[in-house]
Amino acid sequence: MFPRIEQFDAVCFEKIQFDQKLNNTGTEDFLQPFEGQLRQGMKHAIAGKQAVSNLISSTIPMRPQPPNLCLVTHLILALLGVQSFAEDLQSITVRGLPSLVALYKDLHANPELSLHEEQTAVRIAKELRDAGLEVSEKVGGHGVVGVLKNGAGPVILVRTDLDALPVKEQTGLPYASTRIVKDDLGREVPVMHACGHDIHMACFIGTARVLSQRRDQWSGTVVMIGQPAEERILGARLMLRAGLFSRFPKPDKAIALHCQSDLAHGSVGIRDGYAMANVDTLEILVRGVGAHGSMPHLGKDPILLASQIVVALQSIVSREVKPGDPAVVTVGSFHGGTKANIIPDEVRLQLTLRSYKAETREHLIASIKRITRSLADAAGMPADKMPEVTVTEESTPSLYNTPELTREVRQSLEALVGADHVASVDPTMGGEDFAEFGITKEKVPLCMFRLGTQPPEVVADAKAKGLTLPSLHSPFFKPEPEATIKTGVEAMSFVVLNLLKKH
Repeated sequence: MFPRIEQFDAVCFEKIQFDQKLNNTGTEDFLQPFEGQLRQGMKHAIAGKQAVSNLISSTIPMRPQPPNLCLVTHLILALLGVQSFAEDLQSITVRGLPSLVALYKDLHANPELSLHEEQTAVRIAKELRDAGLEVSEKVGGHGVVGVLKNGAGPVILVRTDLDALPVKEQTGLPYASTRIVKDDLGREVPVMHACGHDIHMACFIGTARVLSQRRDQWSGTVVMIGQPAEERILGARLMLRAGLFSRFPKPDKAIALHCQSDLAHGSVGIRDGYAMANVDTLEILVRGVGAHGSMPHLGKDPILLASQIVVALQSIVSREVKPGDPAVVTVGSFHGGTKANIIPDEVRLQLTLRSYKAETREHLIASIKRITRSLADAAGMPADKMPEVTVTEESTPSLYNTPELTREVRQSLEALVGADHVASVDPTMGGEDFAEFGITKEKVPLCMFRLGTQPPEVVADAKAKGLTLPSLHSPFFKPEPEATIKTGVEAMSFVVLNLLKKH
């Protein structure tokens, strides 16, 4: 079916209730046989080889005029606007691509851990200033905020993350990270951008440059934020506490992108509604009474109790959560004891919980507290030895892509790369503190879309062979820089320009 004009309204043309009029005129049926000819005619028109006024007669010969020729003209002009606008955007991106790839490689080779993004923040602040934005630094730790005002209009927030992971890179790339740093506990750890935040930053700076260069095509304000500590799901909260929505223009909408490891470059992915999960990190201190390993009757064994707790917690999802309501309870750390013949006096457990619904999240936490206490009671632990369950700050709400905004973003992406290159992705149980920007009293609509990172032939081959490509957080994760950054800059710029389009 020939594209409807609503798909291209986001470019620069006034809204036409095309569907309603077509139902009365039959214009779409008239146009459908000539879709290929129209598209070919538009290419000639863009190249200056044919005037729009001659386009209709040359591509629809020997036929009666459609019932509403004005609608046909609007459709062609809209399509022309999309294609010429996209070509202009692509030319800007291509010119700036070498410097963005160089930026990416420098960031990749010099990653910094969460809450330690000092030099990364300095570099991003400099790039934003060079692009013409008014920049503030150290907003919530190493957070960076760049503001670009361009007349009256909405305020759009664009976010990138800055931090890397304690992962030893094994990609073999010439610009691979070899950095070893001390973490917050004083341990020496390797560091790698294994989640694509370096790609995000390059796309972010490219978008800032495009928006600054093309101020004639939009009106409003863009707030661009470099957020620290995403991997510890702390940074968004820190920036909000530092006055992100009070010191700077309050956003009407917020947009972000994220790399996807099994999606081909040149393609993007999106979904509305729940896209990523609630994440809660819990610590359980299981107390006991120490004793000699040969005389367990003189103590209260916390290792046995902790083991019973780990097993019992697995019944929460299988027997307490409604089937079809996604939830995860994982015990990822179990530490207790120092020697084979000593019953220790405590064991420490660390858990991650995942869910989408707030009520499911609350149920998981309440059940864990109930089960740990009940098993301690059953083991005869005295009142002063009851387990302690702590929900840490490394927690974040689920990411909910606001449906109305997500539909706008999808329309822009489809107009830019084609519907065949916009995948409807599944929600994941990963966490993303971009969600924090949507749960304040301002209730800012959010949308995060996915960015393909791998050569199409690699993705196709893996799918054909049933193989799994290296995932995010893998030491082997290796995006294709040029093609990925190019699509990322074009996609984010196109989305923002359409949200701030001049009427």
